[in-house]
Amino acid sequence: MKRILIIADFKDESERSIRLQSRMWIKGLLRAGHDVQRFSYRNVLTQFNPFSGKYFRRFMPKFVKRRTDELLVCQIKTYYPDIVYIFGMKYLEPETIRVIRQAAPGVIVVGRDEDPFPDKNRERLAIAAKCDMVVNTSGGSFLETYKKAGVPRCAFLPNVCDPDIQYRYAPDPKWQADIIFTGKPIHQRLGQVGDRYHLIETIAQRPGCRVYGAFGVPRVEGLDYFRALSNARVALSINITNDIPLYHSDRLINSLSCGPLVLARRVPETELLYQDKKHLCYFDTYEEFIELADWYVQHESERQKIADAGMEQAHREYNCVVMARHFIDLVEKHTCSAPWNRVI
Repeated sequence: MKRILIIADFKDESERSIRLQSRMWIKGLLRAGHDVQRFSYRNVLTQFNPFSGKYFRRFMPKFVKRRTDELLVCQIKTYYPDIVYIFGMKYLEPETIRVIRQAAPGVIVVGRDEDPFPDKNRERLAIAAKCDMVVNTSGGSFLETYKKAGVPRCAFLPNVCDPDIQYRYAPDPKWQADIIFTGKPIHQRLGQVGDRYHLIETIAQRPGCRVYGAFGVPRVEGLDYFRALSNARVALSINITNDIPLYHSDRLINSLSCGPLVLARRVPETELLYQDKKHLCYFDTYEEFIELADWYVQHESERQKIADAGMEQAHREYNCVVMARHFIDLVEKHTCSAPWNRVI
């Protein structure tokens, strides 16, 4: 049994909190036999910061950051963690890692990142370089970027699901759709336009299809997010970039675990995660997606067979308990038994 302190932005004030990866990881680690203490870093920052909105970080007084780190140190000194798991390094600084180590000499510090193009965020790389290990939801050049930044060990670790709340819900006309996509057509930071944008735009304009979070349609959150996915026949999963080995956003696992047939943009080595035409269907072009989506919407038995297998694979291999065990193996043994195992 390990004592694990998770530092994350748990968004306690948001309806999104129920579907965050950090929440699932806590459940998985607890059920795998470990003890977990959480520290919601941004929420603590907010308590002391007189500024909010777009001015939250730009005009943050130094005492706010210092006071937040002091409270974090108090947690560490009274909890005696074996592992500090930094679940998102957005609001931290390298100084935060220094005070963590000062408060708990010998503790293992693991950072996690799921954002694309880490080379564009030098501040985050500087934080990662102070960690003992970084786990990333992608392989290839994104993982290598952290290694080159000075991180001793870097490992691929895919997103997880929680079958307690991610499953196929009862049919509901409110949420039924032939094709669904959830998310923005353009990455806010990168602003790229391509197949992703045009696919989402096409879906938004087609009868019987649903897009949430784009083109003026609000996002759907909480359990309704899972209900919407589970009431769709086909779900689109496409990243902002699709040439990075093993890289998928949590949209893929969220969709698979709720039971629609997932059509996912192919990325290198992706069949180490899910097999084409068995757990989902991969596509390479805009035209191929439209052809596949139309065919499976019209052929229910074939669609249902792959959708069922995909949901079962997600629940069996990527549930939060199984993934928690892989995480502990990566920390302790520097390897794990999964077919996607990648450590550099």
